[in-house]
Amino acid sequence: MRRILLNSVLYTIVTTVLLGIGYPLVVTAIARVAFPRQANGSLIERNGTLVGSSLIGQPFSGERYFHSRPSAAGTGYDASSSGGSNLGPTSKKLVDRIAGDVATEQAEEHSAAPVPVDLVTASGSGLDPDITPAAAEYQVERVAKQRGLSVETVESLVAKHTTPRTFGILGEPTVNVLELNLDLDAVSR
Repeated sequence: MRRILLNSVLYTIVTTVLLGIGYPLVVTAIARVAFPRQANGSLIERNGTLVGSSLIGQPFSGERYFHSRPSAAGTGYDASSSGGSNLGPTSKKLVDRIAGDVATEQAEEHSAAPVPVDLVTASGSGLDPDITPAAAEYQVERVAKQRGLSVETVESLVAKHTTPRTFGILGEPTVNVLELNLDLDAVSR
């Protein structure tokens, strides 16, 4: 019995060291060499200043910027409170919030056109950094007008930041809002 107990303890120690310490260190080292940008959080720097991550959304306000999806994470894009609102499609609170957001979007865009759904609904994590190309296109005229740029210039930036489906079949095309807004700032200085 003593020998079995000793073997069990030794196996636990060995597997803990190998799989709990050694394996994660090796995988992290390989990731840092093979994929340094991704292993470090896909951070974006401008002029030596950290401005965000391409993986986590940020709130943008004002008419000069493309707006992100609403966030249900804490007070908005709070990674420590990541998660959806857990309100169902029949929730009066959710329906009222979306109706209010639709009215706000239409007023900002000076348009009665249907608002793309991702501009008024939060993602499951509340941290989604992307919008659909339709949501970006919906905002092009406002952003172009406010920045004094041609619609074609802004549309070309949207196209530049549109990521197609993975392998041409998986997921949907997306536009990273942070990267798009940073390029807009660079163009319209």
